[in-house]
Amino acid sequence: MDLKRLFLPCSLLSLLAGPAAAQQMAATAMASAEPSAEPSAEGIEFFEKKIRPALVKHCYECHSTEGGKVKGGLLLDTREGSLVGGDSGPAVVPHQPQESLLLTAIHYEDGDLEMPPKYRLDDAVIADFEAWIAMGAPDPREKATTGKTPQLYTNTIDLEKGREHWAYQTPQKPAVPAVADPAWGRNAIDAYVAEGHAKAGVTPAPDADPRSLLRRLSFDLTGLPPAPEEVERFVSAYAENADSALGETVARLLASEHYGERWGRHWLDVARYAESSGKEVNATYPYAWRYRDYVIDAFNADKPFDRFLVEQIAGDLLPAESEAQRAEQLVATGFLALGTKSLNEQNSRQFRFDLVDEQIDTMSQAFLATTAACARCHDHKFDPIPMSDYYALAGIFLSSETLYGTPNGQQSRRATDLIDLPAAAKALPSLSLGEILDLEYQRDVLNETAEDLQAKAAEARRKGDDDAQRFVGRILFTRTQLGVVEGKLLEYTKEGSPRRLAMGMRESGEPFDSQILIRGEEENATEERVPRGFLQVVKTGDEKPIPADESGRLQLAEWMASPENPLTARVLANRVWLWLFGEGLVPTVDNFGTTGEKPSHPELLDYLAVRLVELDWSVKDLIREITASRTYRMAATFDAADYEKDPENRSLWRARPRRLDAESLRDATLAVSGGLEAGRPEGSVVAKAGVGFIGRTIPEATFDVEMPHRSIYLPIVRGAVPESLALFDFSDPSLTAGKREITTVPSQALYLMNSPFLVKAAEDFAKQLYGDRGLRGADLAREAFYRAFSRPPTEAEGAETKAFIEQFLAAAKAEGMPEDEARLLALTSFCQSLLASAEFRYLN
Repeated sequence: MDLKRLFLPCSLLSLLAGPAAAQQMAATAMASAEPSAEPSAEGIEFFEKKIRPALVKHCYECHSTEGGKVKGGLLLDTREGSLVGGDSGPAVVPHQPQESLLLTAIHYEDGDLEMPPKYRLDDAVIADFEAWIAMGAPDPREKATTGKTPQLYTNTIDLEKGREHWAYQTPQKPAVPAVADPAWGRNAIDAYVAEGHAKAGVTPAPDADPRSLLRRLSFDLTGLPPAPEEVERFVSAYAENADSALGETVARLLASEHYGERWGRHWLDVARYAESSGKEVNATYPYAWRYRDYVIDAFNADKPFDRFLVEQIAGDLLPAESEAQRAEQLVATGFLALGTKSLNEQNSRQFRFDLVDEQIDTMSQAFLATTAACARCHDHKFDPIPMSDYYALAGIFLSSETLYGTPNGQQSRRATDLIDLPAAAKALPSLSLGEILDLEYQRDVLNETAEDLQAKAAEARRKGDDDAQRFVGRILFTRTQLGVVEGKLLEYTKEGSPRRLAMGMRESGEPFDSQILIRGEEENATEERVPRGFLQVVKTGDEKPIPADESGRLQLAEWMASPENPLTARVLANRVWLWLFGEGLVPTVDNFGTTGEKPSHPELLDYLAVRLVELDWSVKDLIREITASRTYRMAATFDAADYEKDPENRSLWRARPRRLDAESLRDATLAVSGGLEAGRPEGSVVAKAGVGFIGRTIPEATFDVEMPHRSIYLPIVRGAVPESLALFDFSDPSLTAGKREITTVPSQALYLMNSPFLVKAAEDFAKQLYGDRGLRGADLAREAFYRAFSRPPTEAEGAETKAFIEQFLAAAKAEGMPEDEARLLALTSFCQSLLASAEFRYLN
């Protein structure tokens, strides 16, 4: 049964009894389907980014009061209009995609109900509407205006009132509060937390045991488990002097190269790092890996965060003391070039505005936890960001060139250059002269083939041949192959030496101010232009004017990195807290606006923000201070009375039990089984695959590879994230994701039981225990538990391990299996049970 047909009674009623009766039935359906709760901040953000622009672009012309047309009695420019629907019934039924006529129409599944009438929406847009309705169709719109909107803009934002919001107040270092038990704390952080304990009426949990604390530290700072010998050294040192042992261990972990891999991956989530363009035409980004390596190196070097910020927005505009530094700064601007792109967009002006919108969205969320892109179509509905501020920022990025490469080809019209880096930059392997000549030959043949096909198609059209259209697909495919070959040739000199290329930004020849686009539509531009500038709600006092001959990217970066900017240091301090505790002091880490949550400890957040600036924006120093606190040392001990008072642990009365993220789970599995290769691979899998279109000229299977390196080096292709990451809640690489979702689904358990990766890791683990070292009995159990859990087995666990292996060997002997083979199989099963256990996957 087609579930969408369950909605046909409304449509049938409109035919039998007229549209008024259908409207009455639709209103009843709306009342029953309308969600009772207010839409969440995330839902509203999804609507503003994905749904409203699509409605404006594809639907308002025929279904809005502003468009002057109301076809079929359907208005889609208000929430109420969408729920009530038109002559055929409700267009949107929250939480029920199957019953929403809007989806039936845009899916083109009903010959009598197809919208838009002249073309079908892209699959990605349709998927956005499905997701929106499934989440309850959050929609902040109220009544629509009447009459045609003039191409004028009027600011509706009260900036002075907006500045009263907590996030726009300059952080002040608050006085350290006096607490009832001064001996409990280790530094000022603990005083603010203890004050929260007193207000909530909760008792802080005891300290974690040294082994659990070391495991937590090791995963938090490097994403890897501690080695067994490191555990015992720490336990002994901790017993002598806990503060000293903790400080020395933190220093050692921060000095490890693995620290940058762990914390760099955190930032790559925020930067929506990926190695392809995504969307309808998924082209590879063969040089995205340079930005990945830049981020890792920046965290390892403890690059001051204000400098880190400026380099990513305007590194190409900074002076450099050496070619190596110049190359590093150019690569840093890849931050702005890595986003998704609709490479098949025919309207070049629309493409530019969409590209800039993605850059504004990413930049404002990453550094300011502000959803500035929600002001593209109208003044921000919730935050003090007028539409004019959005286009002031847009002018900055419109006055810059985004260089991301990608070839021309079938349905891809938006190829660009790449940045040529200085000779100090790392180069990939050369091609031989023969390989270059082969590529040139392929190019020439494909060119001739395309020209021949075009000539045949033209001749067929002249003759009136009805079958002339058959040439179109062949021409497009040939042109796509040609674009890929030409793209590969551009990566090398004629002699086969590799060009040192990178994604990034550069100034355009003629900077200009942007017009305001009414409803975000490029064809509805106002005559007035907005001077390039920043968000008016944030006044730092040290803003620099933007010269007429510059884009303003450097001035924008310096404004964000100013110590007087009330957002930047707060946002980073909150991210650091999240990465150490599993939850931010402000849970909505990418949204400090009025729809985001308030900080649980506002004075502590301000203290950390001020300290970050005092520490010259050193992330490592801030980590040292936080991990030295008693708050970080607390155990995850459960207490029913405290849980009843504070079930969400907002007062920080205990450590939050945390599941390892996808990368740490995979990397730890490799580490304990002896299969982890610690070095950094050259380039990336995508770089080796080269330029091309995924699913067209490059099979998706190309990126389905298993490699012994850390997970940060796996290929991150949009739409084809490795299974070992995707199953365990890897962030969507198309969006800024400061905090990952955590789900528990059956497919995760099936993966742990059946995946070739886990089975091989368990076998390698077993060989480490028995094949290489010949461990037996208590020694075997002790080594296995130390590797997996950073602790020795209990007496009962040791006995159970011994009994399991003996029973397995007895059964195998009865089947005639050789003892060595049986023992290895028994140990493999035992090791897999450790790797699949909750204790291995969680931090306490």
